[in-house]
Amino acid sequence: MDLSRKLLGQKMFEQLMKMMFYGQFVAGEDHQSIRPVVQKNQAYRFRAVLDYSVEEDLSQEEAERKEMEEKKFTAHQKLGDRREGVTSAHTYFYADEAKIDQQETFLKCIKASGGSTEDGFSAIKMTALGQPQFLLQFSEVLVKWRRFFSFLAAKQGKDGVEVLEQKLDLEQLQTCLARLGAQGNIQSCFSDGRLHSSGMVDMLDWNCLIDERKKISDLLVVPNLQTGELEPLLSKFTEEEERMLQRLDILAKHAVENGVRLMVDAEQTYFQPAISRLTVEMKRIFSRDKAVVFNTYQCYLKEAFDNVSMDVELSRREGWCFSAKLVRGAYMYQERSRAAEIGYEDPINPDYESTNRMYHRCLDYVLEEIERNKKANVMVAHNVDTVEHTLRRMNEMGLAPTDKKVYSGQLLGMCDQISFPLAQAGFPVYKYVPYGPVNEVILYLSRRAQENRGIMKGVQMERALLWKELMRRLTSGEVFYTPAV
Repeated sequence: MDLSRKLLGQKMFEQLMKMMFYGQFVAGEDHQSIRPVVQKNQAYRFRAVLDYSVEEDLSQEEAERKEMEEKKFTAHQKLGDRREGVTSAHTYFYADEAKIDQQETFLKCIKASGGSTEDGFSAIKMTALGQPQFLLQFSEVLVKWRRFFSFLAAKQGKDGVEVLEQKLDLEQLQTCLARLGAQGNIQSCFSDGRLHSSGMVDMLDWNCLIDERKKISDLLVVPNLQTGELEPLLSKFTEEEERMLQRLDILAKHAVENGVRLMVDAEQTYFQPAISRLTVEMKRIFSRDKAVVFNTYQCYLKEAFDNVSMDVELSRREGWCFSAKLVRGAYMYQERSRAAEIGYEDPINPDYESTNRMYHRCLDYVLEEIERNKKANVMVAHNVDTVEHTLRRMNEMGLAPTDKKVYSGQLLGMCDQISFPLAQAGFPVYKYVPYGPVNEVILYLSRRAQENRGIMKGVQMERALLWKELMRRLTSGEVFYTPAV
């Protein structure tokens, strides 16, 4: 591509890209030019998840420098370029407060979704809404918080069981915290019938304490392994963190006004706990009666089922609509490289088969929740095995496609052999529709090309099907055949 740009010049290079894989995977350069593609998809009963797929054209050194210029939290140097080893997702770099406060990128995408497709989605990335070091720091706090609960559960002999089955006796918890040096009364934090099970504290009860960290900052302390001193585990929100919550509130309100739902993309594991937490905060407000905000769960993670099951249970207790997109994951090589470099356990399942099992386990759990209360929603990925599994389980449970609780999602320009039959059978089918200027989307596209070559083995089958159809049209005289709607 670099050579083509030099030889052809920018204008001819962009035209060439539009005739090739830009035209295959991208709908257009802006919210006006994408309309023909979206309308064509609508004619075949496809809906859209619009995604403004622009990322900055930075060298690895520039990306690392930009990510490492932080005010209050220092990341490992290997985290610097978040694009490294990523083929199937695009990456935003936080710009500055003035640019972010305008909300231009996502607000325009939401408006375009509302004006171009029925019941559409707009994809958003949390790392574009605030400084990554906040997400990094907040995620570290949440991970420590969860590990601290597991540590306390082990003290009560509850290790090695499912996360929601780990329940702490409140009196034993008070005794254990006092021995660790904490001051105050943990029992008072669970007064007024706030425990799901009387006298017992589970992970969701424990997580609720984070909402009242001002009250418990003196009580909940952990030892610093370097200094040996006790220090607060939780701190107050900073002004920067408050601004990020305000931005999310603006986006969600704009989505509701335009009849659009928000699809929060998953990102790297060192950001994801904070992203999921903030997404739940939005669900509590905007997904009470209808699923407006969707979270993305990456099933190549060993903890994927724990994450899904805890959020489903939380939605039951608090009365909001659970809604999810289940994917396998986009950061495998990067995550494994980082784990090996920094020296912690690989968070990724060992092989594709185990990831497939995890995906279907999570999917079955959500389908059972849909069968149970009809409030949950799920979007499943484009994998053929997964689609077949979904159809079989829905048939067993008596879940109808017309209920519009189970959606199928495929990338624009790919997996049409799955999309067409599902749409014709009445399933809500969504195409993930990237758009943006050629020169600014080209990095995302280059990763998509790598994905087609190295990861998406199903492309070989798709190519064979396309070739078979082409031969059929040539031999039958139906060169300009139009598929039935």
